[in-house]
Amino acid sequence: MAACGFGRLPGSPGSYFYTVDTSATISLATPADAPALAALINQAYRGPATPQAWTTEAHLLEGPRISEGHVLKMLTQPHDNKAALLKYEAGNGAIQGCVYLEVKEDSLYLSTLAVAPKMQGQGVGRQLLAAAENHACQHGCTRVLMSVLSARPELLAWYERHGYQRTGKSEAFPDTIEFGRPQQPLVLLELELGVKS
Repeated sequence: MAACGFGRLPGSPGSYFYTVDTSATISLATPADAPALAALINQAYRGPATPQAWTTEAHLLEGPRISEGHVLKMLTQPHDNKAALLKYEAGNGAIQGCVYLEVKEDSLYLSTLAVAPKMQGQGVGRQLLAAAENHACQHGCTRVLMSVLSARPELLAWYERHGYQRTGKSEAFPDTIEFGRPQQPLVLLELELGVKS
């Protein structure tokens, strides 16, 4: 279970400080960030597998993970202030990670956690998870939920090392090509992290 009350920069309502690079920030993305975010997400999810870029699912799904238009929709459609796309930005202004969060009742739904392949394994994903958990606390959520492909045992293990547990719920991957064309039947497993204030 994650505890609330960590990581907020005093007097800075949109910034977090979970960074290894002390000049990096985690803050709300804006519509101007859509092109860079779409490129980042597609590199992280559909780029070639390398020892450093271990999060690719290109062997499972063909085509882009997301379009610039879909990112823009995530950033601009009304959510009653209950949704946020956070970006991890290096001191030089390069966006190197992101995560999408949406509050639904007492739960925070986390998706589209992406880290630039060259930055994977350097703590950026862990920092984005911490920012998400802090966001859950700020919105009175009691848990963080996400869905992960069952065919990604290394990714499931990574989330489990960070305290997330399988709920036992699962569903078939959406029957759409909006997120890529499946190369085999795919199942999404639900993971949960309890949050206490």
